[in-house]
Amino acid sequence: MQIIGFTMRIVFVLLIFLAGRVMPAGAEARFPLRIAASGTYLEDADGKPFLITGDAAWSLIADLPPEDADLYIADRKARGFNTILVSLIEHEFARNAPNNAAGIAPFLAPGDFARPNDHYFADAEHVLDAARRAGMLVLLAPAYAGANGGPQGWYTKMAAAGPDALRAYGRYLGKRYARYPNIIWVQGGDYDPPDRALVDALAKGIAEVAPGALQTVHGNRDSVTAAYWPDAKWLSIDTVYTYGDVAAAVQARYRAGPHRPFFLIEALYEGEHGVKTEEIRKIAYGALLSGASGQVFGNNPVWHFGGPALYETPADWRKSLDSEGAKSIGHLATLFQRFEWWKLKPDDGRFVRHVEGAPSATALSAVAGDGTFAVAYIQGAVALDFDPTVLAAASGAVEWYDPSTGALAVAEPEADLRRLVVPTSSKVSDAGDWLVVLRTDGGLQDN
Repeated sequence: MQIIGFTMRIVFVLLIFLAGRVMPAGAEARFPLRIAASGTYLEDADGKPFLITGDAAWSLIADLPPEDADLYIADRKARGFNTILVSLIEHEFARNAPNNAAGIAPFLAPGDFARPNDHYFADAEHVLDAARRAGMLVLLAPAYAGANGGPQGWYTKMAAAGPDALRAYGRYLGKRYARYPNIIWVQGGDYDPPDRALVDALAKGIAEVAPGALQTVHGNRDSVTAAYWPDAKWLSIDTVYTYGDVAAAVQARYRAGPHRPFFLIEALYEGEHGVKTEEIRKIAYGALLSGASGQVFGNNPVWHFGGPALYETPADWRKSLDSEGAKSIGHLATLFQRFEWWKLKPDDGRFVRHVEGAPSATALSAVAGDGTFAVAYIQGAVALDFDPTVLAAASGAVEWYDPSTGALAVAEPEADLRRLVVPTSSKVSDAGDWLVVLRTDGGLQDN
């Protein structure tokens, strides 16, 4: 991959659509998921590659009554999301925290992990059932630790409970939710705890009674999860969490290893820090083109619904379901369902030879391992030159898409793939980015 700057105005994607185990739009994954033989992505029980297309819904279980939870899940499913990130118990970010919307507390005594309240954890099954019916993966945090171990999360209560109680809590959860094959457990939560034995005990408790369950971790921002948990045998999937240059952080993880799947679990959220829609697309495409096997999108206020917010809430969560960022992720999901994304490898700098345009012009690229297609991300460019020896042919078909609408704008049945000129018209929207599809087989994909 070659990087020159990193601010997005144009998304440029070169793809070849090949026959293979591609899951068509609307197809359901069959759970449980497993790590594919290549070791770099997840696949479903039928061997179909599963690209994590997630939405942050941290407070879903604690904050919403069942009918609103159903509304949320139906909306995200319809938009193309296949994954939701949720806290099982909420310490601060819900209206009645730590109680749920019905007023039920998670523990029979406040913060007593040794005494889980069956009623609360039975109520939580409504969300798990709804997600399973929708064919959606749930990234489920059993005890969100909280930034710096502070009051936003459960870390101080976990420390008071101790490893034995947390291990028992893990066994309780593993047994209770064993019937849900659509869960990946998310340990930690905005924190690399100084006492690793606490999180380790909880994870081991789950693993004892559900040894096949996949587990991952949400650590400190910019923490390297594999380095912080080098001996955690329960850690089967890694994550990247950054508010900085997503593509650089993801590619650094790709290069460093270890050789197991990883995904972008958090980056800047829409509706916070002045983030606009093109930044959301930059984050998502930057992750996927740099080696991640998925990404999780976030929106304020959707992540906390009606609960307390960290930043000013721009709109009601129901209205925010229809945000431009969510629409963009839906278009991304539709596109990636149409090609063999799991073949992509971040380019080593050979593919993009020259970027013509503004001084800050940017190019990110990924190439299929067999050289049959490539994907690039550009900003501020009017044309790009490529190394023809990286691909299987120097000519092929090209399709240009508007990633803000998903609409096909330009189709060229035969083009010189050594140099492409960015279109200046034919776009449905006035957004400043593109998706362009390039194939060396000479034919155009039916739409």
